[in-house]
Amino acid sequence: MKNKMTKRIPKLLVIFLLGFSLPLVTAFTYPKPNTVYRVYLKGKSIGIIKSKNELEEYINKQQNQIKEKFNVDKVYLPEDLDIEKEITFDNDISSVKEIYNKIKDISPFTIKGYAIKISGVDSQAVDGTKIKGKNQTIYVLNKKTFEDAVDNVVHSFVSDEDYSNYANDTQEEIKDTGKLIERIYLENKITITKKNIPVDATIYQDTNTLSRYLMFGTTKDQQKYVVQPGDTISEISFNNKISTEEFLIANPEFTSANTLLYAGQEVTLGILKPQISVVEEDHVVFDEETNYQTETQYDNDKVVGYSQVIQAGVKGVTRKTQKVQKINGQTVSVAPVPEEDKVLKEPTNEIVVKGGKKSSYVGYGSVVATAGEWGWPATCSSVSSPFGYRWGVLHDAIDIAGCGYGSNIFAANDGIVVQSAYKYDNGEYITIDHGNGYYSLYAHMVSGSRKVKVGDYVVKGQIIGNMGMTGAATGVHVHFAIWRGFPYRGGRPVNPLAFY
Repeated sequence: MKNKMTKRIPKLLVIFLLGFSLPLVTAFTYPKPNTVYRVYLKGKSIGIIKSKNELEEYINKQQNQIKEKFNVDKVYLPEDLDIEKEITFDNDISSVKEIYNKIKDISPFTIKGYAIKISGVDSQAVDGTKIKGKNQTIYVLNKKTFEDAVDNVVHSFVSDEDYSNYANDTQEEIKDTGKLIERIYLENKITITKKNIPVDATIYQDTNTLSRYLMFGTTKDQQKYVVQPGDTISEISFNNKISTEEFLIANPEFTSANTLLYAGQEVTLGILKPQISVVEEDHVVFDEETNYQTETQYDNDKVVGYSQVIQAGVKGVTRKTQKVQKINGQTVSVAPVPEEDKVLKEPTNEIVVKGGKKSSYVGYGSVVATAGEWGWPATCSSVSSPFGYRWGVLHDAIDIAGCGYGSNIFAANDGIVVQSAYKYDNGEYITIDHGNGYYSLYAHMVSGSRKVKVGDYVVKGQIIGNMGMTGAATGVHVHFAIWRGFPYRGGRPVNPLAFY
């Protein structure tokens, strides 16, 4: 009996011990999870911190240099730094100083400001191809900096008086002749967004610097020129490949191209590259001289080369109305309003008798390239774009606009047609050799309207085509050029207005 009891004790002891050991297992304490913030730089984790606010405050405290440079009260996290809240058992927590040291030399910190997105405006190259406008973003700390800079640009292209009268609705009504500004606006789409700006971006803090960029496409100082004895604004402008308008914009202290200069005076020669398009739309009423036509009669008793005016031509006068559109001071469109035109004086045609008897002379007329000998090539006289440089490129002709689509184009003088064709930039065009070293060129005619062919002899005032906008043209006009020598083949363009 004793032996049996002795053998049972170990089993009971084991059961007893196991029973008391179970509570010991269930009482074990697991580690508690931590609420932390994981920091990502450029999408890669660089550590975890206890407090996001603590890191933001530390950065702001350390970056006094940025606050002084931009005159701001607070500096913020970099754009490519992300902080995400998470729960983890990881106890490897970084200090905010350690995280700061990891990011300070890699990503720029940011400050509060405004991102201004300016949409590009498409344009046309000389060869007629489309140039896609450049979209860009400008950063400022204060919206007023941008607004004032735009205002400066607008005032560069629209006179202070005109803009003030337009803005205040105090323009005088047109009684006989005059101009009314119907609209002034920016062609670009502009979006302004408040955001954090990286401090390594170009941030405009003052109006003058931003105005310079919007006008010239750079903040660098423009080229300077010291006036020499006898210099005029027109000569300085042409010799430096800018227009007189560009000269006056770059030198606002001069009010007119006729302003006298003195030797030793320093002027600015900035080539404009406007970053915004200021559009001005005008209603214009003016009196225009109406060119008379030349009637040619032939006398076969007189040899070719003989010419006598038997009735002098007298110009008429017509009161005309036009809708004119300008972009950054340059006229781009002239649309006539013919229903409002009023003839004040009818023109009297010129009658010329020319010899019809052929001789051994191998020429084509008695044309000489002197003022007063040339006929006007269009039915209207408005020059929408003069001869000369504009934005660094030579405009080698004058553009005559406002006559209306399909209006007649006339030969400016006697001669032989040497070109009658289509070209990507000129569109439908004609070139006349006047037999004395001078050539005239007429471009952008209506498609299929050329009335003369190569080899034809034409006389001054003869209709040779109709005004259109073929080729690289933004509006209806005739591109009228006079060259000393064959155009674009060793010749030299001259200002057509010098012959009138």
